[in-house]
Amino acid sequence: MQVPFLDLKAQYNSIKNEVNEAIQEVLDNTAYILGNSVKNFEKEFARAHDVKHCVGLSSGTDGNHLALWALGLKPGDEVIIPANTFIATAWGATLCGAKPVFVDCDPESYNIDPNKVEAAITSRTKAIVAVHLYGQPADMDPLREISKAKNIHLVEDCAQSHLAEYKGKKTGGLSEAASFSFYPGKNLGAYGEAGAICTNDDELADYFLKLREHGQSKKYYHQTYGHNYRMEGIQGAVLGVKLKYLSHWTEGRRNVAKKYREHLGNFDKIKLPTEMSYAKHVYHLYVIQVQPTLDVKKNSEVRDKLKDYLQEKGIATGLHYPVPLHLQECFRDLGYKEGDFPETEKLAFTGLSLPMFPELTDEQIKYVADSIKEFFLKN
Repeated sequence: MQVPFLDLKAQYNSIKNEVNEAIQEVLDNTAYILGNSVKNFEKEFARAHDVKHCVGLSSGTDGNHLALWALGLKPGDEVIIPANTFIATAWGATLCGAKPVFVDCDPESYNIDPNKVEAAITSRTKAIVAVHLYGQPADMDPLREISKAKNIHLVEDCAQSHLAEYKGKKTGGLSEAASFSFYPGKNLGAYGEAGAICTNDDELADYFLKLREHGQSKKYYHQTYGHNYRMEGIQGAVLGVKLKYLSHWTEGRRNVAKKYREHLGNFDKIKLPTEMSYAKHVYHLYVIQVQPTLDVKKNSEVRDKLKDYLQEKGIATGLHYPVPLHLQECFRDLGYKEGDFPETEKLAFTGLSLPMFPELTDEQIKYVADSIKEFFLKN
């Protein structure tokens, strides 16, 4: 049996006619950059996440940058970022000339550990980035308390958390500004690069609109520095169609996670992801850990063998992320070393992402689970 890691073709086929009609409308109107398709999507996406403003962008990385740029981050400033995240989170700081300061993750949620944040704050700290990793919201209340007490900004990276909830409230409206990615493989994915930034602050929203379009609010009249971070009309059209199905697809992902727990919940060779009591997890990724209580380096070898075994069985898996940010070559000058963030490193060396998409069948899920058990029986 073949089990892909992600099946974008199955999703496309289910909405093919609607998507093609929406794209054709953009072509007929020649509204290739921004336009009504983007405006309509921005309005509906803001409504879906209970925020006042959504500004469509050309990528999620743009949103990470704009959030900190608009809040005044500059060279010499520091930004606290979880070591366990995709590198685009850190680019938000570096593109402003600021320094990323990494913090370890919580061993259960895999998100930034609020208990480690305060010790990382210095007189140069100007912001904290809360990443809702794998689809699970970060623990926002303690982060908001720290932010308020220290008078530093708090923003969200929601690249993997479309429609996720923290204590009944959607991610994207839990801080001053929140970036979203619509990379094709995301829970809500475009047919190319696309992103957005959300906020409840009217002034920030207006500033985002200027920054994404060369610092202008009127063509050729530039009030501030800016950039070209505009969303394409075709991506707005595609996302507008797909947004209507996002809630249904999200429940599909949650059902897949439930089935994995039913098949693997009592299997002590692996650790399954924990859905925190305060969270509604949307399972962008389903990351297990291989024998996480034993020696990490030995477990890494077992993880790699398991990955190869599943590949031989026709099951595609992923590694998110095999090299933590603090050990990346590009951040060598920051002075971090192996052992600085043990929980992040444990996840990097022993974590394995299983197939996760709404269209996975019960038969495929059982095949994945049975193959994992089979591997450990043989090894």
